[in-house]
Amino acid sequence: MSKEAFLSALEAELKGLSKAEKTELLQDYRDHFLFGNEEGKTEEEIIASLGSPQVIAKEINANYHIGIVEDKVSAGNVFRATWAVIGLGFFNLVIVLAPFIALVALVFSGWITSIAFIGSPLLFAIDAAVFSGFRAFEFFASLLLCGIGLFIFAFMKWVSKVVLQGFIRYLSFNVSLVKGGLKNE
Repeated sequence: MSKEAFLSALEAELKGLSKAEKTELLQDYRDHFLFGNEEGKTEEEIIASLGSPQVIAKEINANYHIGIVEDKVSAGNVFRATWAVIGLGFFNLVIVLAPFIALVALVFSGWITSIAFIGSPLLFAIDAAVFSGFRAFEFFASLLLCGIGLFIFAFMKWVSKVVLQGFIRYLSFNVSLVKGGLKNE
């Protein structure tokens, strides 16, 4: 593979990056070739030391999407970052996807519980008006559930934030682990 073939393959694999970011990254890799040539290395040796353009692009895309989700948290950004990290290798399918699904299920169930508890007085009112009439115990029980639901709601706001930040750190850790870039600091 030649330098130009390497750079073309790398550019083709860099999906989702802006034109300016692609240009900057490709210039960095052109610089690798320039410095390698100055050290007396051939293009083949430089390419061998850099690795596959597909793997490089997957790592760049994963880091790019993690950076986006760190800047602007949204469900779409989290999903894109998760899929980008999973794309680094089959091993990540299990290591990233399983915790992601478990955390989403846990957070989702907490939110559904809080909403159901908060809505219990409304459901009681519908039941009382349409079906069975007013019953004091059920009314006060629904108010109690509503109060508990408000506490769960506030708790879930905090849990969602903590889980999201932790998962983003986990994705970053996973990318560095896959790249073999863990440093003993």
